[in-house]
Parts: sequence; C-alpha cells; structure tokens
Amino acid sequence: MKTLVAVLLLSAAFLQAAPADSVSTAKLEVEAIRSTAPITIDGVLSEPIWQNGSGISQFTQRDPNEGAPPTQKTIVHLAYDDEAIYIGARLFDSAPDSIIARLGRRDANLTSDMFGFFIDPYYDRRSGFYFLLNAAGTMYDGILYNDEWDDDSWDGVWEGKVKIDDQGWSAEMRIPYSQLRFKKKNKLVWGINFRRDIARKNERAYLVFTPKNGSGFVSRFVDLVGIENISPPRRIEILPYVTTKAEYTQHAPGNPFNDGSKYLPGTGADLKVGIGSNLTLDATVNPDFGQVEVDPAVVNLGDVETYFSEKRPFFIEGSTIFTFGQGGSRSNWGFNWASPTFFYTRRIGRAPQGGVPSADFADAPLGTSILGATKLTGKVGNNWNVGMLHALTAREHAELGLKQNSRRWRSEVEPLTYYGITRVQKEIKEGRQGIGFISTLAARRFDDDRLRDEINSSAFAGGIDGWTFLDGNKTWVITGWAGMSHVRGNETRLAALQTNSRHYFQRPDAGHVHVDPSATSLTGYAGRVLLNKQKGNVIFNSALGFVDPKFDINDMGFLFRTDVINGHIGGGYKWTKPGKVTRYAELLGAVFGSRDFDGNMIWMGVWQNGYFEFLNYYNFNYSFAYNPETVSNNRTRGGPLTLNRPGWEVNFFVNSDSRKTWVFGLGTFGYSRGPKNWDRGLDASVEWKPGANLSISAGPTLWWNRNFAQYVTAINDSLATATFGSRYIFAELKQTELAANIRLNWTFTPRLSLQFYAQPLISSGDYNSYKELARARSYDFNAYAAGDRSDDFNFKSLRGNAVLRWEYSPGSTLYFVWTQSRSDYENFGNFRFNRSVGRLGDTRPDNIFLIKASYWWGL
Repeated sequence: MKTLVAVLLLSAAFLQAAPADSVSTAKLEVEAIRSTAPITIDGVLSEPIWQNGSGISQFTQRDPNEGAPPTQKTIVHLAYDDEAIYIGARLFDSAPDSIIARLGRRDANLTSDMFGFFIDPYYDRRSGFYFLLNAAGTMYDGILYNDEWDDDSWDGVWEGKVKIDDQGWSAEMRIPYSQLRFKKKNKLVWGINFRRDIARKNERAYLVFTPKNGSGFVSRFVDLVGIENISPPRRIEILPYVTTKAEYTQHAPGNPFNDGSKYLPGTGADLKVGIGSNLTLDATVNPDFGQVEVDPAVVNLGDVETYFSEKRPFFIEGSTIFTFGQGGSRSNWGFNWASPTFFYTRRIGRAPQGGVPSADFADAPLGTSILGATKLTGKVGNNWNVGMLHALTAREHAELGLKQNSRRWRSEVEPLTYYGITRVQKEIKEGRQGIGFISTLAARRFDDDRLRDEINSSAFAGGIDGWTFLDGNKTWVITGWAGMSHVRGNETRLAALQTNSRHYFQRPDAGHVHVDPSATSLTGYAGRVLLNKQKGNVIFNSALGFVDPKFDINDMGFLFRTDVINGHIGGGYKWTKPGKVTRYAELLGAVFGSRDFDGNMIWMGVWQNGYFEFLNYYNFNYSFAYNPETVSNNRTRGGPLTLNRPGWEVNFFVNSDSRKTWVFGLGTFGYSRGPKNWDRGLDASVEWKPGANLSISAGPTLWWNRNFAQYVTAINDSLATATFGSRYIFAELKQTELAANIRLNWTFTPRLSLQFYAQPLISSGDYNSYKELARARSYDFNAYAAGDRSDDFNFKSLRGNAVLRWEYSPGSTLYFVWTQSRSDYENFGNFRFNRSVGRLGDTRPDNIFLIKASYWWGL
C-alpha cells in the first residue's frame, strides 16, 4: 500500500504534462426555426419548413476513419412550436437497396442504419437526453449523465417515423417539451448533437464527436439557438392499469392454501407530476412491480448472497440519479474490490426475511407487497441534482396449517417497513468539480417480537462523494467517497449480524474483531479514492479503498464482504488508428492487493489484458492473472485463517462481425491452483437473423469446477486444539454445470413485438475425499476414511417466458405474458445430460399467465 500511495503522489506531480485530445475548438451554432404550420410525423419531409435550405450537414466520422468526412451526406433541420421541438433528417444513400433496416423492440441492440438526436436542455454540459430512430423505425431513448455515460431505462413519450426511398431514407421526430427539463427563459440556449450510423460500413458520424483518445461527450455539444418565447409546460401524466393473473402451480395433496390454481385481478395507477420546470414527482398506488423477465436459476455453494439485476421499470427508470461514488471519472477499475452499492432496489419488495414456523402446510408470499412508492428527481437551486425515493411495504404473513386437527393460523414473516433514500449532487464549473451526498434509511415496525431476533429494526447509511479535475484540459481526475452505516436491533439479532458471512467476528485468530453479545447497534465506515487519466493513448488508473469490519448497508444496499483495505495500480496503451491488421487495439495491466484490518494479505496479484478489433470487424480479447500465496479469512466461514495456494487465470474470447446474418462468439476461461484445484469453462454464443424483424440467439456455457477444499460444516470439539476447538470439515468437489440463455425476438411493427426467453440449467456436484483442516493458517488437511455422500446433488431447472407487447398508443401498452418454471433435484453427483433432460421434461411445471393494460394520459 505504501507503493500505491507513492505512485499516486508521483502521478499527480506530472499531471500538467498530459496532452489534450485533438479536437477542433471552433464553435458551431444550430438554429431552430419556429413553425407556423402543423408538422405531420410520417417520415416524409414534405412540409415547407424542411425545405428552407438552412439544414445542418457538417458531420464528421468517428468510425471507422476518425476525422474523415462521412461517405454519405446528411442534412438535418430543426423546428419548434409552442408544444414541441421537431427534427427532420434527410439521410442520403447512393445505394438505397443496401440500407440495413432491422426492426426490433424499443431500445433493442440491433446492427442497423440509424439517426440520433442528443440534447442538453439544462445546458449544464454534463447531462441530457437522447432520441434515436433506426431505418426500420425502431425507437431508442434514454438519458445522458456524467458527461459521457448513458442509460436507456427512461422511456419518453414522443413520436418518430422513417421512410426509405430512392434517395436513401428520412426521419422525423416530435419531442414534446413535457419530456424535457429546462429553465424558463425568453431566449433558450441548449446543447445538441446528431449522429448517423451506416451499418454496412460500420460507419458512425457525429456533428461533433469524442476522439477515441479523448473524453467528454455532452460537454462538446454545439449550441442550439433560436427557440424563443416558450414556457416549460405543465407536466402531469397519469398511467392507470389493470391486470389479471392466473397461476397454476405444483402443490401438496390436501394443501388447504393451494389447490394448484390462483386467480389474481389487480388495478393501480402511476402518476408523474412536474413541480416547477426542473423537478418531477413519480408516485404509484398499488403498484404492479412484476418482472417481465425472470431471474436465472443459480447453484450457490458460496457464503455470499447472489446479486440479481433490477428488472422492474419503476426502479430502473432514472436510477442513475442514485449512483454514488463514481462521478467525474470515466473509468472505475477494481480488483477483488467489494464495491458497496448504497441503494440496491431489489431490497424493496424482497422475499420475506422472517422464518416460517413448523407446520404441515405453509403458504408464504414470494415477495413483499409494496403499498406505495414515490420518486422526486430533477434539479434545484444553483445546479444541484436531487433524487429522493420513498416506499412502504406491507406487513406479510404466512398461512400455516396442521393435518391432524385442521388447525390454521397466521404468522408474521415480514414487518411493515419504510425505505427511503436521498441523493444530492452539485456540479461546479461545468463539471470540473463535483460534490454530493447520499443517505438511506430502512425502518421497521414489528407486530411479532419473534422477528426482532431475525431482522434489523432499523438501518441508516450516509456518504459524501465528489471529484476534481487536476488540470485545465480535464485529463486527470481524482474521484472519491466516504460513507458510514449504523444498524440497530436487539442483542440476538446483532449477535447474528456480527457472525454472518459479511463480518465473521467470531474468527478465533482475529485480533481486531470479536463478537459483542450485548451489542444493540453496529456502526462502520468505508471509503475510496481513485486517480484516472481521462484522455490520450496512455491509460492510467489507480485506487485505494477500505471497508471497515463493522460496515453494513445490506438493509437497503448490497455488500458481500467487509474488513478489507484494497488498492491497485494500472495502466496501458491504446492504438486508435487503423493499421495493417487492426482497427483498434489496447493493452492493459495492473498490480493489486488486499489486506484485512489485522494486516493479513488476503489477495494480491498481477493482471494483463488485451483487446483487438481487426479490419474485418472480428474482435479478440484475452486476459491472464497470477496470484501468489496469500491467506483466506473466509474459507472456514468464521473459523481460523487458511492459506490460498498460488494460482493462474487465463481467458480468451473471440466474436465475429455483428453485421452478418450469423454472428458467433466463442471463449474459454479457467483458473488453476494445482491438479485437484481448478475450474475451467467454455462460453459460446450464436445469433441468427433470418429476417429484418426476427432474431434467434443462444448462449450456452459449460463449466467444470474441481475444488480441493469445498467447505462442508464445522463441529465443536474441545480436543481440536490446532483449530481452536472446532473441526472444520471440507471435501473435494467435482462440479459440472451446463447453462444457456435462449432468446427469440420477433418484431411486427415498431410498437408490436413478441419475445421469448428461456434459461435451462443442469448442475451436478460430487463430494468425495472428506477431511478436516489440520491446523490454522495452513492448507493442510487430515483425511477421513469415507464420507456419506449426502452432500451430492444434481439440480435441473428450466425457466422462461413469452411476452407480447403492443404499444397501441404513445405511452399506452398492452402486455400478454406467459411464464413457466420447472425444476428437479436428485441426491447424486454425476452429470448425466440425457437423464437430466428427460426428468426435466417429465417434471410438472408452474405456469403463470398475465394480462396487463395501461393507458397514458398527458395533461
């Protein structure tokens, strides 16, 4: 760590020597013309305002030949009236029959000709919105933030149409002011940019582009002038909905709570209200937070929680406002860094945490009902970004019953809970500095005191973050954050918290932590500082961070490990100009290490990575790492330290040209610590595009894991003095796993699509050669004569769904959803593909059918 600090200081001493990226400083202006006649959005530029000769055509290539003129001409016009801004684009093409026009659902990742409009209505040079149309009419939209990052979770209500003709194609957009956020002024100045993609040439051109060795996107936008005498509109949107759901599930004979079928109607509404010109309030009553896409099945043999991505629209949309600790820098490297996520939205509506009492029959909810939720986002004062979310989840009960006397009763499994988060951030001097704050709170009200032993009564977390550029060219940036957490509960609950997998305070050879059986609160701290080089062909990134052993944010956030001081020094070089073999190449490397607060080196290593894009648009990526011997403070899951043997990691991946009808990817990955201690796998992908509106893809992964010391259990034994009075039992594990993601996307129109998604999984584990740890701080074991093999497993799962989505009117949607899941378990460890497929096919599935209709009103 001393070396890391020295390098950080040395790097800072040479900051002024970093060159600026080469980009023209000539300032362009684009003028919007007021329209006095209606504009019909049909993709045909027939209106007189599109014929005024004042179009913009000064595009420049970024790809494939940076700085070159585009191969095809583009002319863009802008107009406005009292309600909306309009964009008309003529995209000339000398070979109209070669235009690639692939139709997909909204925001689908397609290789297609495309036109895009980017706008910074706040004029803060850091954030904005984007709206794109491809040549088939597929719509794309989202938000821009941190100068060059984007997020497609936001879906605006706007219109866009395209038309292909003998001159190429044309695009029209109408974007209501209600979808933008801007200050009221007589004369408005906004930042804008345009983009055109010609897919068959892999060409991308902008009005103003970011060089491949540069940084910053929104800060480069040209000025849009000419918009006068308009006012931010009253922004009120109401989205009522109705649902009906039918569930047909497996059930035990005689179960009084489940006869195999349930019918669940529902209704609710979402409300969006503009507060002034810069704030938006989102509220939902009796929300429908069901997921359209199912979570994957996993076999988790580790000691930490599996992280699942958020898929519920209410929580996805605008979630970037709650991003903490990453502002300023365009790159945030990490090596074995347990980066804390202060707000993990899956905590809201989670599965009930309380235990279910013993009974013959039990019916517990799969998720916690959300009674209501609100979000407030936008800007206040002198350029402060603000985001707040409040949610209230219901008290949940399990229905219990006995066979013998038909007794039935209810037991609380989740208390009434409030979740709240507040996030503010201020950008200074056009983003040269920034400062922000975050706070989260989870507070619970129990009816059943039994749950006080199982769930925290309250949890608070707070933090401050910021960044500053160190030179006038914005080449070097330091970004950092510091946070604290405070959890409260009764003595039983806090004792369990101190001994769980995030903390392991019970470790017998740890000199810096111990379990406090009388504790009713836990307070911890964390922080990180990072130095990044933003521009140029030379790459540099280094960081130093820590997570205190008592830090805990998992009531509202996500953190899988504490008690770590972590740092790295990394760098590399990138070649951005096409050569004889490659169009782009980069080589990266880093050294890294982690210690716990007792000074033990728990991980360290060196890493090297290479990426190459070839002239034929294939790409190849590799990486390898070496980890010398360190110690593990979690292998015994609360027991003494053990050794980590030295290990090697090697990965290779290659992908074909995404423009083709068939697209392939193939990779291999592996890690080895010796003959009986390795894992390796094969990762493949294939996509077939038989038509412009149809794609079928599959991504199978085959993984072999040979773990010489897989944890099994711990047994107290006062005679085991070499391991502090407990015997830590391990086994050799031979695990084989086959999984896949299978997708079909069939799009009939830009607003009508069918999606099919399936996730098969077969995983087997063979436990053998049982043994116990011989002594602390070693990797030596005393072998047992035999094991009972009861830990062996063979798990099969198939999850999938089909979704028909029809946006029958802008913002108004009709869904038909079918979800099916089936699984099977056997107590043997051999991988038998044919047997597993047969049993999975014979297993009775759970089926859920859902219809949801919503209607959007804009007032």
